[in-house]
Amino acid sequence: MAYRKLGRVSKHRKSMLANLTMDLINNESIVTTETRAKEVRKFLDKMVTYGKDGSLVSRRKAMAFLHNDDKTTKKVFEDLAVRYKDRNGGYTRILKMNERKGDDALMVTIKLV
Repeated sequence: MAYRKLGRVSKHRKSMLANLTMDLINNESIVTTETRAKEVRKFLDKMVTYGKDGSLVSRRKAMAFLHNDDKTTKKVFEDLAVRYKDRNGGYTRILKMNERKGDDALMVTIKLV
């Protein structure tokens, strides 16, 4: 699977993407750059798929990725899995916004459908 390095070393990148995924799950909408949003979408899809599976192994994999955050994992398995049980992917929507003032990076809002 091809992925973006996002100008970070691997540990920082994995932690950043996990934190963005947790924020998206908890808040259901976040504002970030376009490249980060496209990467976060992959991880959110994986978390929802784990939630829909519902097995103990899936719960442990989700907990490991989400930094053992009980509240977020519970929301994935009890709320999002039920909400998207009939949907086969495409759980997020990316809406483009203006460019960021400092470095002219394209900002987007990524939200759950």
